[in-house]
Amino acid sequence: MTNEIEKFQAEVAGNIAGLKQDTDVQALSRIWLREITRHKYAYNFTWLGRPLIQFPQDMAAIQELVWRIKPDLIIETGIAHGGSLIMSASLLAMLDYCDATTAGTVIDPRAPRRRVLGIDIDIRPHNRAAIESHPMAHRIDMIEGSSVAPDVIAKVHQIAGNYNRVLVLLDSNHTYEHVLAELQAYAPLVGKESYCVVFDTLIEDMPAEMFDNRSWGKGNNPRTATTAFLANHPEFEVDADIEAKLLITVAPGGYLRRVR
Repeated sequence: MTNEIEKFQAEVAGNIAGLKQDTDVQALSRIWLREITRHKYAYNFTWLGRPLIQFPQDMAAIQELVWRIKPDLIIETGIAHGGSLIMSASLLAMLDYCDATTAGTVIDPRAPRRRVLGIDIDIRPHNRAAIESHPMAHRIDMIEGSSVAPDVIAKVHQIAGNYNRVLVLLDSNHTYEHVLAELQAYAPLVGKESYCVVFDTLIEDMPAEMFDNRSWGKGNNPRTATTAFLANHPEFEVDADIEAKLLITVAPGGYLRRVR
């Protein structure tokens, strides 16, 4: 049994290594990304009824990380319609369920141990109402304010101090300055072998005209912020295997694993 599992894992590792070396399929993926971005592809999906502005491939990657890390707290910057908060909450609910099943104990779904913390400068009333009325709402806390404001950062750090394993997902303002400030504020909350995921790094690879009406664009985006952060933080590295196996992702170079 173990040998068969190891054989399959080795096969998957070989698949990923092959994708890393296949420059043609990588180039085709970038073309596909460019073309579907024009159609707002990421806006077309929901999670348990709430819009989740994300690629399905990245949703699958986050699920794998949550199962691997088994975080007590997931911190998310950027709330929008709340679908990502709902997804994180439901994945944490499954972890609690699996823990209880393994231990042979009973859990109270209204008193969860694991929680999600969302931060947004503008939580619109209709989105807040929809999130707070969702069955997963009892696992979610929200802070309205800038994710890089000193008082918000202090509050998040205070909350995170009550948890052992933290996963951070950054998906708010996409300017270089803002994302770098978020990384400096929240990446230190991530322990060894956990992740800080920076979304929308693909902006750097897209045509400049796609962002004419935005405050971010080529040279001023999450990818350039991530590059600057990694240059001074050797305790983090890009998990290249995730990007290679996804091919289609909004976060190329954005899956940051803490290695020490």
